[in-house]
Amino acid sequence: MGNMTVMSADQMSIGEMLAATVPMARTLNLEFLETTPDKAVVALPDQGDYHNHVGGPHAGAMFTLGESASGAIVLAAFGDQLSRAVPLAVSAEIAYKKLAMGAVTATATLGRPAAEVVAELDAGERPEFPVMIEIQRADGAVTGEMTVVWTLRPNG
Repeated sequence: MGNMTVMSADQMSIGEMLAATVPMARTLNLEFLETTPDKAVVALPDQGDYHNHVGGPHAGAMFTLGESASGAIVLAAFGDQLSRAVPLAVSAEIAYKKLAMGAVTATATLGRPAAEVVAELDAGERPEFPVMIEIQRADGAVTGEMTVVWTLRPNG
């Protein structure tokens, strides 16, 4: 059970790290609910300042939510590689499926095993890997689907 305390300290530090280094995450008051190497869950509270013309969360706010969730899982999965590589988003694609209203939550998962990505880094390559994100309303309906392709760019 000793691992559980380590995990929760890591969860906090990733959310805090993103909030400290990504001002947009602070601006939108994103809540980092869960960050593990397997899954990151980030919530966007319902805030009038970030609504669109129909009173739901603005597309740009949802994009930032999904991108932040993908960043959180990248930090959780590859945090131990940061001394030798910097994670960068290469491309992003988002599909708005249903009208989002109220608070929304993004859940990110890695599209490739982390060990495979690290092996490519070990081999002197610059690995790329997709992160899949689902954005859901409070009722569980999926309002958006997003894929962000990340790379670990070796330092030097």
